[in-house]
Amino acid sequence: MREIFSGAQASNSIENQILICKNVSEIADLSAGELAFVKEQIENKNNSIYLNRLSSHVFIYQIEEDKDNNKTLEKSRLASHGVCKKLNELKQTSVTIKGSGNSELLYAFSEGFGLSNYQFLKYFSDADKRRNTISTINIDGLSNTELVNLNAAVSSTCIARDFVNEPLSYLTAEQYAHDMMDLGEELGFKVEVFNKSKIQSLKMGGLLAVNLGSPNPPTFSILEWNPENAKNEKPYVLVGKGVVYDTGGLSLKPTAMSMDYMKCDMGGSASVVGTMAAIAQAKLPIRVIGLIPATENRPGGNAYVPGDVINMHNGMTVEVLNTDAEGRMILADALSYARNYDPELVIDMATLTGSAARAIGDQAMVSMGNAPQEIHDVLIASGAKTYERFAPFPFWDEYKDQLKSRVADLKNLGGAEAGMITAGKFLEYFTQDTVTKEGYPYIHIDLAGPAFNHSEKNYRGIEGTGVGVRSLFEFFKTISV
Repeated sequence: MREIFSGAQASNSIENQILICKNVSEIADLSAGELAFVKEQIENKNNSIYLNRLSSHVFIYQIEEDKDNNKTLEKSRLASHGVCKKLNELKQTSVTIKGSGNSELLYAFSEGFGLSNYQFLKYFSDADKRRNTISTINIDGLSNTELVNLNAAVSSTCIARDFVNEPLSYLTAEQYAHDMMDLGEELGFKVEVFNKSKIQSLKMGGLLAVNLGSPNPPTFSILEWNPENAKNEKPYVLVGKGVVYDTGGLSLKPTAMSMDYMKCDMGGSASVVGTMAAIAQAKLPIRVIGLIPATENRPGGNAYVPGDVINMHNGMTVEVLNTDAEGRMILADALSYARNYDPELVIDMATLTGSAARAIGDQAMVSMGNAPQEIHDVLIASGAKTYERFAPFPFWDEYKDQLKSRVADLKNLGGAEAGMITAGKFLEYFTQDTVTKEGYPYIHIDLAGPAFNHSEKNYRGIEGTGVGVRSLFEFFKTISV
């Protein structure tokens, strides 16, 4: 377990405290004078109060209730961001966060605080000077199970952020696979890595085609959490797009900034790895497998070109119209490989299309699929609770018409409209048996919008956000009960 938070010991008057409540009358840690001051502030519509005790600092937050409890929890996360920055500005090293009878509110605030305290300083020569001073975060008011889940959710989101923030100069496909193996050994899940020759033997033509222009070989990693007390016989399978850098290939990305941050194009796979890490740390009684096809997409060497026809892992052929539609090519091979597990459900996660980001911005992830509505509803509810929201899009078969090719079974690009849906329909072909057309239940998640922030955005931070880890972890907690 990677511990960001610890259970609190008995509090004293010289420790820094953050007190979270829905009503300040619930707080028992204040003197009569302090309580009178706090109540006066609340009457003046100030729900965020700071007490400087000289020897310590106390922050009090009365979180206003919303009719939608999920919004109330998000208010608590957002409130945490400012106080985290303030305590670090004050050069404090520790804090105790306390709740007053509402563990959900305390959990959410602590979650936001831990994520707000995240930094990626690996490549700064003066990292010690830049490092946040808060290093000890005590939580008073959560059960042992809630504390374990909190540590799992926040630390695993930070794991995903670290991977997204790594540049290609470090995170090649091979290095990524190596780091996944180290993480699995640390946290207790199994990792198997297929090298290029194994990938060739499996005829994963999509992954191999995208890799043709790269000087570095591809990898295909299989992560598995299979506890003895697993409640499911058929595994849940997560598939993550692992394009560790995307130039667009020969269909080179043309616009300003369109390539500058493409180290984030493996954000879907990072969220899968983070979800596996959270599940393992919380020891959820559920069998889950992660599949990570990884490569760069470069225009060099023998790079694949528009007009090429690629033979895929499932035997289908794909006409390439645009080499920048590469994510679906590597995901397709992974999705067809997933059929080997006879899965209960498959969810893929990918920074797949600009059209998803243009449709809904960074406020949510696009979701769609053919899984039963009741299971999709559980996912949507999990996203609402964590405020990593899902925006369901239609998945009608009529969108397949845009994928018809004159020279192959499919083309890898639809028309100018509904690009996020035609990408999902392309992937659906590879979830099915090519003869019977029967397939497994499937949900496609496009997280292109919220996966990467160009400027700091509250507790979601700057650059890699790790979006999807907390919502998927909440989903698996729910269905493993």
